[in-house]
Amino acid sequence: MTSAGYDLAAEQAVIGAALLAPNLMHDLAAVLAPDDFGRPAHSVLWSVMCAMHAAGIPTDPITVTAHLAEAGDLGKMGGAPYLHTLTAEVPTAANAGHYAGIVADLARRRKVADLGTQLTRLAASSADTAELVATGRAMLDDAEVPGGWPALIPLGRGRHLPTFPVELLPEWLAAQVGAVAEFTQTPADLAGSLALACLSTAAGGRAEVEVRGSWREPTNLYTVVVLPPGSRKSAVFAAMVAPILAAEKALIERTAPAIIEAELSAKVAGKAAEKAALAAANADAAGRDTLIAEATAAAMNAEAITVPVKPRLVADDVTSETAASLLAEQGGRLAVLSPEGGIFATIAGRYSGTPNLEVFLKGHAGDLMRVDRRSREAEHVDKPALTMGLAVQPEILRDIANMPGFRGLGLLARILFALPENTVGRRKVGTDPIPTEVAAEYHANLHALVLTLAEWTDPALLMLTPDANARVLNIEREVEPRLAPGGAWAHIVDWGSKYTGAVVRIAGLLHLAEHPRHGWGSTISADAIDRAARIGEFYAAHALAAFDDMGADAATRNARHVLAWIERTHTSAFTKREAFRAVQSAQIKTTADLDPALAVLEAHGYLRQLDPPAPKRAGGRPPSPSFLVHPEVHQPAATVHPLGARRAS
Repeated sequence: MTSAGYDLAAEQAVIGAALLAPNLMHDLAAVLAPDDFGRPAHSVLWSVMCAMHAAGIPTDPITVTAHLAEAGDLGKMGGAPYLHTLTAEVPTAANAGHYAGIVADLARRRKVADLGTQLTRLAASSADTAELVATGRAMLDDAEVPGGWPALIPLGRGRHLPTFPVELLPEWLAAQVGAVAEFTQTPADLAGSLALACLSTAAGGRAEVEVRGSWREPTNLYTVVVLPPGSRKSAVFAAMVAPILAAEKALIERTAPAIIEAELSAKVAGKAAEKAALAAANADAAGRDTLIAEATAAAMNAEAITVPVKPRLVADDVTSETAASLLAEQGGRLAVLSPEGGIFATIAGRYSGTPNLEVFLKGHAGDLMRVDRRSREAEHVDKPALTMGLAVQPEILRDIANMPGFRGLGLLARILFALPENTVGRRKVGTDPIPTEVAAEYHANLHALVLTLAEWTDPALLMLTPDANARVLNIEREVEPRLAPGGAWAHIVDWGSKYTGAVVRIAGLLHLAEHPRHGWGSTISADAIDRAARIGEFYAAHALAAFDDMGADAATRNARHVLAWIERTHTSAFTKREAFRAVQSAQIKTTADLDPALAVLEAHGYLRQLDPPAPKRAGGRPPSPSFLVHPEVHQPAATVHPLGARRAS
């Protein structure tokens, strides 16, 4: 037994025996969990072997070595030579059960030692004495009875969601996203998604990616980040959107002389047309035909003068009709950027009483759109490019799933969702402000990108290199099986069908951001596709969680809320009263509201309720029910790859 509280030889003997005799895995996996091993490398190795066994893959040395190599974990284990050492140190595989008992016993001893530390911390807290005693006894009871926990039943896909991969953005953009997230103490998912929306605002309608043949993807995106009130969404929007608003102001100033000149010309031409018409009306019969012809020409000349509209890049809570009119006025480009989600209620018919999704469906796809006007003739927008960058509250996410047409007509399928972890209550105070040089470079590059593409009437065509095209083909091959009945994305096939296109759009934006002043003149690299694909994986994980949440009942949603608290605080045991104080909200107003959520967690194996002891004195308040948390809740999340190896995500 080492000073760390584990027996190295016993652990090596158990793993070595399982490698030599894979048929022993069934019995050994039932006795030992990965966290029973004291050496971290052994814990990871046992986790891999258990996953392989569960997938029906033998755990012989050659197969395990191949899986570790494929997962990139072989070096962490000490390489293939260490696996050989494990098998060489086994006297006989027949004694595996004996060594497993030693490992399990020492794991329980370590657990008891850890409980002593936890009990000391509990005793120093302000918790009620009766609750403290009940929790302590529950924790000790759990330490005395090894195993006995059922396998966890996943509670949807909301757990262990990845964070936005900031490092994949161009350096100047990544620096701004990281600095804003740190200064505001908000998840990087918010600033990262908004960064993509800002790039989309700059490039949408002005650049397209040609994939192959007639397949072209515009570069506009719809992003929606879900965060509760008080999450400093407005501060993040202000920091990220400022260069867009500044560019809009610069465009207005640049077009102001042309607008004034056109207005004056139109006024003069109009007066001339009126004068010519008056002269024709007062002329005698002999010269009337000539004057009518002159008046007609003057009227046509006045009508031909077009006054440029004031440039506008961003709108807020607009109606569908207003958005359509603005798209027609602005050459088919417009962005809706808002730290609130009121526009969804507007789209659903808050003012008109009738849902109107056409502009938001066609504005994403770039389909021809007809805009009817009351005072002027109808206009056609050949390739509308609408951008959405929104932050909404969780309640709105659940509401939009029930809004008419949002799912059935495909609006939700067009949205890149992000459901970051709520940081409220755990934020650092006094963080450093955004460095001046970081903000200045972000402002200069985004400003330049807007102005560089602003004058393009026909979209710039971005081509893929042959390697980049090969990467897109690989993505298509990976996605297609997920969309099949029974596939991982079968229940979100509408969203998944647009996944590859979304990755291509993101790649186009990353390419332009890498070269904000001349990106339109070069091809998109395979590296840009690879980075976009990894960002796409982030959004895919969050889309699964978002659609699960939209379809979940209140008890399941509240159970996820409780589970998030357990994971965040690394709680291993708690009382119902303690949990209520931690998760009380508009959805969980009373302890009775908490009961269904706890029942869901128990049914899924996350919790085990223990009978509280009787109160010490007659008439005393009975201790609050105590719960134990499944040990696997606090283990690193893992996924099983197609070949069966597990890799920490």
